[in-house]
Amino acid sequence: MIKSNNMEIRTLRYFLAVAREENMSKAAELLHVSQPALSKAVKSLEEGLGKKLFVRHSFSIELTKEGALLRKRAEDLVSLADRIEKEFVSLDDELSGELYLGLAESYQIADLARQIRQMKVRYPDLHYHITSGDTEQLIDKLNSGVLDFLVIAQEPDTSVYEALEFPKKDIWGLVFPKDDPLAKKDKITVRDLKGLPLFCSMQGWENEIRNWAKNDFKDLELEGTFRLSYNGSLFAKERLGYLLTFDRLIDTSEESGLVFRPLYPALESRLYLIWNPFQTFTKAAESFLEQIKRSFQNERIG
Repeated sequence: MIKSNNMEIRTLRYFLAVAREENMSKAAELLHVSQPALSKAVKSLEEGLGKKLFVRHSFSIELTKEGALLRKRAEDLVSLADRIEKEFVSLDDELSGELYLGLAESYQIADLARQIRQMKVRYPDLHYHITSGDTEQLIDKLNSGVLDFLVIAQEPDTSVYEALEFPKKDIWGLVFPKDDPLAKKDKITVRDLKGLPLFCSMQGWENEIRNWAKNDFKDLELEGTFRLSYNGSLFAKERLGYLLTFDRLIDTSEESGLVFRPLYPALESRLYLIWNPFQTFTKAAESFLEQIKRSFQNERIG
């Protein structure tokens, strides 16, 4: 049984500082508390949970498996506590607020950035917080209330989430060095991919690429996975593999040394803005959603 007094936000902040610094003395210094007081708080947390959170070494400490799990949850809890405090501070001020977004990679994120810039003209004290990661990680944060909105590159479960579909599409293709023989081709087929070491996000590999390649999927070789396409492009540039990703994410200018070739048959993905229908929005989040709805509608009409 967890003792609630050991799970107060202050104690979790202490725990996170120790986990981050991997040193009790450094964490105590940053927190402006004595080392004995910090050690006592961490020990009390361990006793309350009934689990060891750290392994102590001569000059450092490291998280146990249980400690790593708590760190993940504690980060969300502390973020949520900070958010609640900020929301109440700005409750009566319509010109300020906090907006929390989880974003997938896409050139269409530029459209969201433009909408936020327009909001900043009307609400100069608006602050926004961007989180990136794979869909599974970000869904957890949306469900726990840490995020207001999430942008994902897969069709959402509309029985659970409200959703807006972006007006445009993302085009899949292959990124690789421009002096590669494949650069002579205008399009890349599944036959071209056979025998190549391929990079892709795990989500894209298991969903879009699997469905696109059909029976030939079993003949494709996944060399490695990346959450961020930019990192994957650096490995592709070093000729460690070929990156499957969306168009317009990677610099493929003449100076970059890389090229992008679309897949054939064409593979397209839709982007969605989703949110929890039971979420209580701040004024900033409400204003953002209304602006995005108008923007998407105008773009479709235009």
